[in-house]
Amino acid sequence: MVGVLAAANGLLLVRGMRYRDEIGRLRANMTEVERRRTDMIESSESNRVRIALELVRRQASGDQGMHLAVAVDSGIMRLERDGIVLREMRVSVGMEKRVGISPDTVHLVAPRGSRTIERLLGSKTTWEVPAWVFVDRGLPAPEVRTMKGALGPAAVLLNGGTIIYGTPDVGPLADSVYVLPGALRARNADLRAIAPNLSPGMSVYFY
Repeated sequence: MVGVLAAANGLLLVRGMRYRDEIGRLRANMTEVERRRTDMIESSESNRVRIALELVRRQASGDQGMHLAVAVDSGIMRLERDGIVLREMRVSVGMEKRVGISPDTVHLVAPRGSRTIERLLGSKTTWEVPAWVFVDRGLPAPEVRTMKGALGPAAVLLNGGTIIYGTPDVGPLADSVYVLPGALRARNADLRAIAPNLSPGMSVYFY
C-alpha cells in the first residue's frame, strides 16, 4: 500500500511539473499585454467566486429558520437555527468527475450555492441507482436498479440532483471509501440524529 501511494504521489508530482511547464511555455509566447489581460481575467473570476461563496455563507448565517450549512472545502456540515449550531458533522465530498457513456455524459462537481430539500429517504425507502454508478464502480448494471436502503439508513435529496447520504449495507455504494461524485456522504449516526429536524423545502447552503 505504501508503495502504491508513493507511486501515485510521484505520478502527481510529475504531472504537476508538466502542467507548470506547459503553462510557462504558453505564457512565454504571450505578449506582455496578453499576460496582463490573462492575469486580470483569472483574478476577476477568482474574486467573483470568492464573493459569491461569501454571500452564500452570510445568507446561511442570517437564516433564522432551521437549515443546513455546508463548508465544502472543510468537509463540515452544520444544522443551524436562529444563528445557533445545533449539530456539527463531518462529511466527505465526492470528487469532480464526468460520468456516463458518451455522448450521454454528465459533469458532476461539488455543490455550491443554495439548494432546498426535495425528499427525505429512510432505510426502507427505495431509490433507483443510476446505471452510471455501477459502471463507475466497475460493476455490471442490473436491469432492476431500484432497491431499499441504497443510500443508507437516511438520505437527503436536494433540488438540482445533489444528494447527502450515509453508508448503506446494500448496493454499489456500500463502501466506506467510495463517495458518490458530486454528492456528500455523512456518518449514519449523524443523519439519523438530524433526520427528524429536516423537511422538504428546507434550505441547504453550500459555500
